[in-house]
Amino acid sequence: MGFLFLPMIRSVPQFISFATFLVFVLSCTTSFIATEAYDPLDPNGNITIKWDILSWTPDGYVAAVTLFNFQKYRHIQAPGWSLGWTWAKKEVIWNMVGGQATEQGDCSRFKTTLPHCCKKTPTVVDLLPGTPYNQQYTNCCKGGVLSSWVQDPEKAVGSFQISVGQAGTTNKTVRLPKNFTLNTPGPGYTCARAKVVKPTKFISPDKRRVTQAMMTWNVTCTYSQILAQKTPTCCVSLSSFYNDTIVPCPNCSCGCQRNATHPGSCVEPDSPYLASVVSASNKNSYTPLVRCTAHMCPIRVHWHVKVNYKQYWRVKVTVTNFNYRMNYSDWNMVVQHPNFDNLTQIFSYNYKSITPYATINDTGMLWGIKFYNDILMQAGPLGNVQSELLFQKDEATFTFDKGWAFPRRVYFNGDNCVMPPPDAYPWLPNSGFRQYVSLLTLIMTCLSTIAGRLLLAIVLYDCSCSQTLLLVELPDYVVMMNT
Repeated sequence: MGFLFLPMIRSVPQFISFATFLVFVLSCTTSFIATEAYDPLDPNGNITIKWDILSWTPDGYVAAVTLFNFQKYRHIQAPGWSLGWTWAKKEVIWNMVGGQATEQGDCSRFKTTLPHCCKKTPTVVDLLPGTPYNQQYTNCCKGGVLSSWVQDPEKAVGSFQISVGQAGTTNKTVRLPKNFTLNTPGPGYTCARAKVVKPTKFISPDKRRVTQAMMTWNVTCTYSQILAQKTPTCCVSLSSFYNDTIVPCPNCSCGCQRNATHPGSCVEPDSPYLASVVSASNKNSYTPLVRCTAHMCPIRVHWHVKVNYKQYWRVKVTVTNFNYRMNYSDWNMVVQHPNFDNLTQIFSYNYKSITPYATINDTGMLWGIKFYNDILMQAGPLGNVQSELLFQKDEATFTFDKGWAFPRRVYFNGDNCVMPPPDAYPWLPNSGFRQYVSLLTLIMTCLSTIAGRLLLAIVLYDCSCSQTLLLVELPDYVVMMNT
């Protein structure tokens, strides 16, 4: 390879310059990727996988593996999570409770009892609800569904028990698995290396005894929207009572219509083949089949400034599903607006302030009420949920001017939605006309004053010898003089 670079780099200074430029490009690229994984509204959100060795066996150990979803508003919906890793040596899984490996692998070297899984890179999934009790484990059997930490902390935990063979039997001989992967069900999460931590302590049900794990290690997985999907998944439209303009989602917010080159990317709502296309679509596909729109987003959030009262103002929020392939269960939405510190009442939604900036209360999380509107149905007449929010005015900050009444940022199911450009927001009526008239009045006043003074000078010059009493009318006053 060195000979290939000789014609291009003929001197040491040139080589140093080239190397410096290459390092700069790589560092910039790395920083951009890292920035995409940072969520300013939930900077510490992650999924932590805790691996507790409960006991040693003749050829390995028994461990409890627990997944904690510490993300405030990002949950894992059906078909749920799948956890994978690579064994450090030739470990096998003898048995599992509360979970199962998706493939057994090649266990031909075992002659009598066959392991549950012999793969070097196993993938484990949660069991489904309704699993027999003798196969269940604590916090298992939810179909891989994990709630967000704010919505329901108790349902934000999942676990299973695993019996590992052909592994180390002491703290010094056991080897940590590596290359952890977490799909939910698609990509988006990046997992760090396993790290040994202090052993977990367990409190008995009667709270009179504390036991301890033999060994514990943690794996932290963080989410990046850019890794989860190439395009956004939601957009925001705006309207208000004081302006007839309805600001739609920006065109091609989540992609553009490409039926010519990618048939089936969207479906017209009035198509006679709509029912057959939806029923024939792959239900296991995570690619949305959306209604043909200008924005092509599966989800649209509409913010309408509805009513202005003396001390309050009211907003209507509507979430519409344009995806024919998916019902969004346990959906949630995060809205950032400075008036959330004076939210008086909310209808048909649950609400909780998440205060990402300590004392600044400008971010609220909204989600559906159980058994009422916690499921956002697929695209169609029932594919929407709506509510109204009542805010109390703060005289120091409240205004309808310059788009203040509209949200700064909107998330749906943890993904940042595409907002319209600020210059497209509905403005107060005649705001531009008032500025124009005010400037015109100022100019006309100045011109009238100058014209009046010129007229006075001309009269004095032409009638310097006359004794007539002249009445000179100026724009704003009357001047009498004796010439």
